[in-house]
Amino acid sequence: MMSLDALVAPRLFNGETFVEGHAVLVEADVIVGLVPRADIPSYAAVTTLPSGVLAPGFVDAQVNGGGGFLFNQSPDVATLEGMVAAHRRHGSTALLPTYITDTAEGMKRAIAAARQAIADGVPGMAGIHLEGPFLSVPRKGAHDPALIRPLTDADVELILGSGIETVLLTVAPENAPLHLIRRLVDGGVIVSLGHTDTSYEAVMAAADAGATGITHLFNAMSPLQGRHPGVTGAALDHGGLWAGIIADGLHVHPGSLSLALRAKKAPGRLFLVTDAMPTAGDANDVFHLNGRKVTRRNGALTLEDGTLAGSDLTMDAALRYSIGHLGVSLGEALRMASLYPAQFLRLDNRRGRLAPRYRADLVHLDENLTARGVWVGGRKLAG
Repeated sequence: MMSLDALVAPRLFNGETFVEGHAVLVEADVIVGLVPRADIPSYAAVTTLPSGVLAPGFVDAQVNGGGGFLFNQSPDVATLEGMVAAHRRHGSTALLPTYITDTAEGMKRAIAAARQAIADGVPGMAGIHLEGPFLSVPRKGAHDPALIRPLTDADVELILGSGIETVLLTVAPENAPLHLIRRLVDGGVIVSLGHTDTSYEAVMAAADAGATGITHLFNAMSPLQGRHPGVTGAALDHGGLWAGIIADGLHVHPGSLSLALRAKKAPGRLFLVTDAMPTAGDANDVFHLNGRKVTRRNGALTLEDGTLAGSDLTMDAALRYSIGHLGVSLGEALRMASLYPAQFLRLDNRRGRLAPRYRADLVHLDENLTARGVWVGGRKLAG
C-alpha cells in the first residue's frame, strides 16, 4: 500500500471556495481527496497546521530571476534551480522562467536549459516564457533596443521545436505578423502581447489570430485614450484576453488596477505575476541586465536612467497587496495567484485546485498571508 499523508489546517481553499474542518489527502504526488477530519484514515500520517489557510500553490507566469539568480545572465539548469527555490519559499509551486530580449544564440541556450531542467525534474519548472525579442522599440522598457527584431519563420521553427510543452511567447504585433502568430498558436504556443505601441484594432486582430494574453497590463504599452483605446483599452475591452498584473504599488497605480479588476471581473481574467529579478529573496541591491546596471532603491528596480527593470516582488507579497490596497477578497486573490494563471497557461487540469487527481502542490499561509510551508508534488520543500 502506498503511504497516505493528511494535511489539516483551520481553513482549506480548494481553488473555488473555503472549506473548514477538512483535510487534504495526498498519495505520492497527487491529491486523492478532501475529507472531514473525522474521516481521515487511521493509517494516514497526519500533519496539523495550527493556524492560517492551506491553498493551491501559486503559479507565476513571469519570473526573470530570484535568490540572486538571473536567467538572462546564466541560462543554465543551476540558475533555474536557484530561481525556483527562491520563489518556492514564497508560495510559488510552478513558474515559467522568463528569458527577455537577447541574441538568437542566447534564446537557444535558454530553451535548452529549461528543457533540461524539466527533464531533470526540477520542482516547480512548468515551462518557459520568452519575452521578446519580437517587441516594439518605442515601448522597450528595460529591453535592449539593439536586440529587438522582427519575428521570422526561422524563429517560429525554433520555438515550435523547443520540446517544451508549455511555452509562453510575448510579442508586439508591430514585429510579429499575424500569420506567424497563427502558426505559433496552432503549434501549441501561448502568445501574449506586450511591449507594444500598437493600436486597439491591431490587438483585436492579433486576438483573432490566436493571441490570448497581455503581458504586465498597463506597463510598456500604448495607453487608453478617448479616441485611441490602444493596447490597454483593447485588453480591458476584449473578454477573452487574459492579463498579468504586477501588483506592487510601483508598476501601476492602484486606481488603474482597481479599474482593470472591475473591467475584467466577469469572467475573472486578471492574474498576478511577479516579473521578479534576482533581488527577489536576495540581499544584494545591484545586478546587471544585458550589461546595464540595475539598482534596488526603496523596493524599485531601475536602470541608471530611471527605467523600471522588473520587480522585487514575490507572489505572497502580491497577494497581500491585492487584498490590502485593491480591496480584493482573499478567495479572489488566491484565484489570481493560482487558478487563473493555471487556466491561462492551460495547466488547470493538474494545478490551481485542491481536488482529486490534481498535483499535490500546496502553500500554507499564516494569519499575515506569508507563506510558511510549501509542498511540491507531495513533498514539503519549504517552510
